This record gives sequence, C-alpha cells and structure tokens, in this order.
Amino acid sequence: MENHGSGFRRVLLLAFCVAGIWSAYIYQGILQETLSTKRFGPDGKRFQHLAFLNLAQNVVCLIWSYIMLKLWSSSAGGAPWWTYWSAGITNTIGPAMGIEALKYISYPAQVLAKSSKMIPVMLMGTLVYGIRYTLPEYICTLLVAGGVSSFALMKTSSKTISKLAHPNAPLGYGLCFLNLAFDGFTNATQDSITARYPKTSAWDIMLGMNLWGTIYNLFYMFGWPHGSGFEAIQFCKQHPEAAWDIFFYCLCGAVGQNFIFLTISRFGSLTNTTITTTRKFVSIVVSSVLSGNPLSSKQWGCVLMVFSGLSYQIYLKWRKLQRLQKKRKPM
Repeated sequence: MENHGSGFRRVLLLAFCVAGIWSAYIYQGILQETLSTKRFGPDGKRFQHLAFLNLAQNVVCLIWSYIMLKLWSSSAGGAPWWTYWSAGITNTIGPAMGIEALKYISYPAQVLAKSSKMIPVMLMGTLVYGIRYTLPEYICTLLVAGGVSSFALMKTSSKTISKLAHPNAPLGYGLCFLNLAFDGFTNATQDSITARYPKTSAWDIMLGMNLWGTIYNLFYMFGWPHGSGFEAIQFCKQHPEAAWDIFFYCLCGAVGQNFIFLTISRFGSLTNTTITTTRKFVSIVVSSVLSGNPLSSKQWGCVLMVFSGLSYQIYLKWRKLQRLQKKRKPM
C-alpha cells in the first residue's frame, strides 16, 4: 500500500508540475502577444519597446532567485557571480531578438521557429566539429526544418498581418534563428560553468544570469539621454494597463522557472522537455483560438509536422535513456 501511496503522490506532483509550466508559460505567451500587437489607450499607441520586457524579466527573476537562495538553498561553493558575464551577454541579446521578431511575424510563427533549435545545433556539430548523427536524428531535423520552412513560405492571413507593427517575414524568422544561435552559446557556457563548479545550484545560475542581464539591459536602455528605457517607462505611466501586463509577464516567467527546476530535480530533463514541447503546441492552439490568429489547414499541417519531429526526438532520447539504465543494472 505504501508503494501505491508514494506512486500516487508522484503522479500528483507530476500533474502539478505540468499544470504550473503550462499555465505560467501559456499565459506569458498571451501577454507577450498582447504587448506586441495591442493598441493601448484612446490614442491607440503600440508598445514599441519590446526589449524592455527583457530588462523587467531580469529584475523580477533576479529578486526571485535571491529570495529562493536565502529561503531554500543551503549549498555553498557555487560558481562566482562574475563567471556568468559572457553567458549574460548572449542571454541578453538572444531573447531580445526573439521578442523583437514579434513586430514582424505572428506569435505562432515565432513559436514554431524557436522550436527548431536542433537545426543550428546539428549544423554546427556537423560543419565545425565533424559530428556524425544517426538517420533517425536527421529525420527529426528534416521534419522540423520542413515544417518551419513550409509554414514560413505560406501566405499569412490578412487579419494576422494587420496586427503586426511592421510585417516582414524574412527579418522576423532571421531574428528567431539568431536567437537560437545565441541560446546555443548560452547553454554551452552554462554547462561549462556547472562542470567547473559542480555545487552550483539552479538558483545560483538564475541569479548570476539575471544579474548580468540586468546590468547589460540597464546600460542598453538607460545608458544615454535618449535611451528607449525612458520612453518605455513614460509609456507605462500613460498606459497603466501595459505596466500591469509587463508585471504579470515577468511574474509568469519567474513562476515558470520554479516549476521547470522542480520538474528537472524530481523527474529529469527528458520529462521537462516533453512538458515544454507540448506546451508550445498548446500555445499555438490558444493563440489561434483566443488571440485571433487563424491558421489555414495547410499551416496546421506544418505545425503537426514540426511537433511530429519534436515528439520523435523525445522518443529517441527516451530509448537512449532506457538503454543506458539497462547497462547500469548489475548482472
């Protein structure tokens, strides 16, 4: 009975993690789309300073991670704060490009483009490091690449285009892929830091990354008399509704990080990848239904093509994990 009880509690915890990640990031996606497309106030002005979202997110996550370290973390000997300076640069530029892309392409298009992280990883691995991948891995990549490129080439509905600040698909997709490239460097640097400092906790990483992100973004947005940060604050003063959207956007990011760390610590990174991948698909459905971004049947076919590739990739990782666990079992 005890095993059944612990198993049931584990299922409940997993359901709690899924609900937390889905609700935090789906609502954050809705707010992100709202801030990039909505016209605020009687004057119908758009919030043009989307990079300000990154600064606000950095500040909220910096405070959040500091509180979590003081409350929950008892580990010492983590990576020094200054080791995150280089990853902080790419982690500042990359997300800024991803958010800026929403001026040029729709939210579903941005989610799809950012789901193709494996493409630049495999290209760099093959061309720079001479890594050979298996046939199933190439199939996954072809499905994702084919789905994203087909979606990009299809005509976007006039209703969706009318919501964009400056419709420009090549520029929007270009920014998304640059975002992925910078994210790849950020992840590699974080892995290097945790390898050098094994006692580094997730909260240490969150604190270090957001500390440097705050410094860089403050300099970028307020470092000169006519910096865009001053205009963003003035806009929020004139349109309090936008300020509240930004606050909840940041809060969702911080809460979502909590659930991601909890999922990885209790169930592993593969479970977390599965949850976040399905969340992206649900985000596209929510955007299409609630936010008025209608997709044609062919575009839905492209979406399914991309997520078929991502699902197959998760299955391959699961099989690899199963084989490793069998090898570790004593004979």
